[in-house]
Amino acid sequence: MQLEKIAEIDVPYHQHKKLNLQLKTSILLDRKLIIGTRGSELALWQANFIKDSLAAINITAELKIIKTQGDRILNLSFDKLEGKGFFTKELEEELLAGTIDLAVHSHKDLPTENPPGLIIAAVSEREDPAELLLILKDCVDVHQKLSVKYGAIVGTSSNRRKAQLLAYRPDLEITDLRGNVPTRIGKLRDEKYDAIMLAKAGVSRLGIDLSEFHVEELTPAELIPAPAQGALAIQIREVDQELFESLQALHHADVAEELAVERTVLKLFGGGCHLPLGCYCRRDEGMFQVFTSKANEGDEFPDRLFIEAATTEGLAERVVAKFSKDRKFPGKVFISRELSDQSYFKKSMENRNIQIEARSLIRTVPVITKLDSYILRNIDWVFFSSKNAVEYFFQLNPQFPKKVKFGVMGSGSEEMLRRKGYFTDYVGEGTDTAEVAEEFAKLANGTIVLFPGAEGSMRSIQQGLSADTKIIDLPVYETVLEEEVEASGADVLVFTSPSNVEAYFADNLLDPYQKVVAIGKSTGKKFDEMGVKYTLPYSPDEVGLAEAVFGL
Repeated sequence: MQLEKIAEIDVPYHQHKKLNLQLKTSILLDRKLIIGTRGSELALWQANFIKDSLAAINITAELKIIKTQGDRILNLSFDKLEGKGFFTKELEEELLAGTIDLAVHSHKDLPTENPPGLIIAAVSEREDPAELLLILKDCVDVHQKLSVKYGAIVGTSSNRRKAQLLAYRPDLEITDLRGNVPTRIGKLRDEKYDAIMLAKAGVSRLGIDLSEFHVEELTPAELIPAPAQGALAIQIREVDQELFESLQALHHADVAEELAVERTVLKLFGGGCHLPLGCYCRRDEGMFQVFTSKANEGDEFPDRLFIEAATTEGLAERVVAKFSKDRKFPGKVFISRELSDQSYFKKSMENRNIQIEARSLIRTVPVITKLDSYILRNIDWVFFSSKNAVEYFFQLNPQFPKKVKFGVMGSGSEEMLRRKGYFTDYVGEGTDTAEVAEEFAKLANGTIVLFPGAEGSMRSIQQGLSADTKIIDLPVYETVLEEEVEASGADVLVFTSPSNVEAYFADNLLDPYQKVVAIGKSTGKKFDEMGVKYTLPYSPDEVGLAEAVFGL
């Protein structure tokens, strides 16, 4: 009866076709739907997850396995494969042909534009988008950043991962790694690589036991993931309106809003899976934070950027504008610390031909030369707030009578602790010491914590611990300001401690054209007292400082 009524309406043929498709859709949910999926173990997990989610809203479905170009060609790296969508094109073709009703994709595999007639109807919750570096246990070197031995062979076919890994560890040899997740892990087990890199989301979904390897987890702020990494996309025909409405029960609009920023950045750069681009957007305390890493080639040092905004409107465009070829960078940057040739900050500035003036305005000297053994007798944790604290504490040759845990503030302190041969059990991220104290308190409350540090320390972490935590403050060094500090004519002044601020501005004023970056809130507080505007990086380390300079 309904078909007859539609036929009576005087409308063009193409509109008749659309109405008929909509009519077919009206009875679609009364039958078993067909879900198109790739055949890998992870793809099947993802498709079955959506199938079970549909069952929870009284929609039955079955799977149809479809082989894609990316599944058939395993001897080429991603950047050698032609075109885009080599893990999605065949699924989309069957969707358009009507042989399946919906396709389930890893969202990061999708091109930034849907083929005409297809839409993303729903986006899943986002699994943790962190990266995992799996290392053979006999290839672990705690003294090295990321814990993999010097010159190690690391497997990944992602130019994005390659560029960021080499920025941290230029000594690594990055080689192609293809195959599904279990296959890749098998190649590591067979010692074809010293380490491999995988997305945490896939490993978590498959519930794979990694206990045979040493696992380093890199947060999205450390190694920036691919746009939309960790989320699933449900793709349908645009005319299937009733199915679209039903799928809204599975849709996470908050995740979709964040992914839209990442995928718009990718689209504006005109890139696909081969582009060395990492972009990650998240909402934190009402602000949208965007981390971006971009290079032109996998073996090129990437530019990194961190910005935040109250809304996502125009946010992707702001990110891309910072990477414009026509953009003018500062000619010279001053930083209040000495830099080694391997310094991330130095390499980042040199990558943009920015002149660097690196000199510390303070001296540090030890305040004790011997450590009483009783101090270490019952401690459970040692917490370091700075690299200097690590350095001067271990100059005392501490002997721990029992196993202790280590906490640090920032990756700089973590790296220094590695050089001393110890892994960290907690790393405080960000510049807000109150937040770090709150996080650390969840682990350390009720224990005995030793805080080696500077004489006259602000004790920011200690103040966040509960009364049932025994705190032992151990001053191991003091800071001495240099006299008659010479002013810098750099365009950007980067200050790495409150003492360096005091030393510089004891004799100098800020020029009107100069911009200021402060490594953390305690350093920034000095500028608050002076009424000076400054930029605060996301993380209190050289990567964060480089991001801050790039974002000016």
